[in-house]
Amino acid sequence: MNDATRLPGAVACATLPHMTAYTFYTGAVADRAALHRADENWLERARNNPTARFAPLWRNRSLLRNDASADANTTAVLWTPDQAAPFLSATFADPMFLGLHADGSAAFAIDLSHLDETAAADIAGDGVFLDLWEAGPTLRDQDAALLAYARGLAFWHRRHRFCGRCGNPSLPAHGGHLRRCTNPDCAAEHFPRTDPAVIMLVEGLVDGRPACLLGRQARWAQGMYSTLAGFVEPGESLEEAVGREVLEETGVGVSNATYMGSQPWPFPASIMLGFRAQTNDVALNVNYDELEDARWFTRDDLRSMGEKGFSLPRRHTIAYRLIAEWLAETDQTDT
Repeated sequence: MNDATRLPGAVACATLPHMTAYTFYTGAVADRAALHRADENWLERARNNPTARFAPLWRNRSLLRNDASADANTTAVLWTPDQAAPFLSATFADPMFLGLHADGSAAFAIDLSHLDETAAADIAGDGVFLDLWEAGPTLRDQDAALLAYARGLAFWHRRHRFCGRCGNPSLPAHGGHLRRCTNPDCAAEHFPRTDPAVIMLVEGLVDGRPACLLGRQARWAQGMYSTLAGFVEPGESLEEAVGREVLEETGVGVSNATYMGSQPWPFPASIMLGFRAQTNDVALNVNYDELEDARWFTRDDLRSMGEKGFSLPRRHTIAYRLIAEWLAETDQTDT
């Protein structure tokens, strides 16, 4: 990007370092540029800059296109300012500022959920609005991360159109990262919320062999097993949540909960906090109100899951990463 197209006042961008290993749906932008969100003049210049791009959404679905020539099966459709202009003047479609890419170009999201199905299909052109949960793994990493960011923010806006304190309408501000109550006697400010959830791989010895504890829910694909997970409750530490969820779902007590990494999970509004934990108590007492099944898998079991009609979570999930990392470690140490 040359100086003529760089946004005035934009700081030099550098990719932020990750504290943990790479996880899908991260790295959406190089700089979230939070200091610019309250500057409406700066945001307007950013929206009108020809390098800006807008990610359209419709009812939790992102606009995507099949592209056989790309380095991924599917690409995100990102509009130019001219393409987005017909929708920017409408209150329901206030663009949400996502941040700046490394070259200084601005990224926005625009929610078109007010449109009916026919109108949404018309504006999609040669693309289609698809659920990111299904299409995400077919996207380039940065496209998937950007659309996940946009999806999470749009979901929050659609469910917080009214003030939670006094019930009056609220309006977006700060580039979509705040909603302000329109009642002057209240004027409460509301910020996007993310629900923390712990997800954990539990290790134990079964008949003298290392094994990991996986469970499944009835609504999942047939034969799929995954790590245990659950939401953090008020007044609870992450480590306490790990122990409580494992005990509630399987009757197993754990110790040494160790943080491994995290993953944004906008389905609809969570952050998955990955842990490893150990147990000396491998006897299961499955809570069938929570799970359809839970069982211990040795490393050999994992390697032969397909032959037995079982499967693991999809590769873009932190659950898969936790399992894969555990299996890789045992590959190196087992004989």
